[in-house]
Amino acid sequence: MRRKIYNSLCQWKDDPQRKPLVLEGARQVGKTWTLKEFGKINFNNMVYINCDHNPQTAGLFQDFDIQRILRYLSAISGQTIIPGKTFIFLDEIQEEPLGLTSLKYFCENAREYHIAVAGSLLGLSVHEGSGFPVGKVDELNMYPMTFREFLWAIGQERLADLLDTENPENLSPMADTFIELLRQYYYVGGMPEAVAAYADSQDLKRVRRIQDRIVSDYDADFSKHIPAALLPRVRMVWNSIPSQLARENKKFTYSIMKKGARAKDYDMAITWLKDAGLVYPVTKVNQFSKPLNFYEDPDAFKLYALDLGLLGAMAQTDPADILTGNTGFVEYKGAFTEQYVAQQLIATLHNKLHYYSRSDSRMELDFVYQSGNVYAIEVKAEENLNAKSLKTILDKHPEVIGLRLSMSGYRKEDRLINIPLYLVESWFGKLEE
Repeated sequence: MRRKIYNSLCQWKDDPQRKPLVLEGARQVGKTWTLKEFGKINFNNMVYINCDHNPQTAGLFQDFDIQRILRYLSAISGQTIIPGKTFIFLDEIQEEPLGLTSLKYFCENAREYHIAVAGSLLGLSVHEGSGFPVGKVDELNMYPMTFREFLWAIGQERLADLLDTENPENLSPMADTFIELLRQYYYVGGMPEAVAAYADSQDLKRVRRIQDRIVSDYDADFSKHIPAALLPRVRMVWNSIPSQLARENKKFTYSIMKKGARAKDYDMAITWLKDAGLVYPVTKVNQFSKPLNFYEDPDAFKLYALDLGLLGAMAQTDPADILTGNTGFVEYKGAFTEQYVAQQLIATLHNKLHYYSRSDSRMELDFVYQSGNVYAIEVKAEENLNAKSLKTILDKHPEVIGLRLSMSGYRKEDRLINIPLYLVESWFGKLEE
């Protein structure tokens, strides 16, 4: 299964200033499979150690004698470790509290070795008494599969390559094809197991069973890692996401979970979910001036789910409503479209997103992003090109560039650009090049 992060892994491998690698991401986004494939293809041999409930790793990091650790790894894996030719992969590293700390000493004393670790953000965020080796590791984040990766997986490589065209208006004749595939992605989402099942059988019920099981697995993780006193609040936040996004004003509202609920009662729960990689907070900004972070209102935010396929499972959406655009899905279509855009942008940009709204009017912009320029982004679920808020903002702020994301074709009108939803990942990827 082809993943975009593979190119970044190859760059890490060949970097003469390479440090030990930490690959982070939520559970089941494909970290283990990707690193194993990378190791098989690019090295003579691989030392793979899973630290989860592995008695052989007990005492492995009792000290930070790198040569002793290497001998131990060689012994338990049955592999000869040769610098530059062997890939060392320690999986579920969160189960060994000192494992991350040891990477500092690999960086300082044994940088010639290619060593990578992976673990869920949920585990990495909760260990106490273990020091993260700040400045001594390279870090990459992995997300659910993007729309492009979904196309690769289902055998649509040629169409995926077309998304990189220098003339996006030339894709208009293919619009119906891309929109049909995009609707499929809306249902399947980007969790690799669900995508693989869909690619293999096109069985929508099988896809939903996998999505339901992943949601259930996350709930089991909550019970494993979260203190009992906090657990009910984490579940309340997590379970409220579908209803939060279904609202016209998608600002996260505590009272939806419980009457009289206050921010201070749920801040820690939201932090847990964020650190686990299960939610993406998008905070409000009050101005369009650079840098946007200076004008952030941390108390006002929207909360998106890890994956739109999982969001559909949590909301118990009917496959026919998503895949055919039935009228029964009209009310929730905007939520799914915003979730899709947020998911593509976060996986592509790796930078903070914002949104804009004014309490004294109905003016709101779905997203605001800074990359050289400030981009004001309005998301439309279908071909509706009415963008009153966006046009008002552009009239008042001549320095801002407007982006309207919709099912309509690509067109550029002075400072307002309409980008088809199926081109979101490609267009913003080029913006960051």
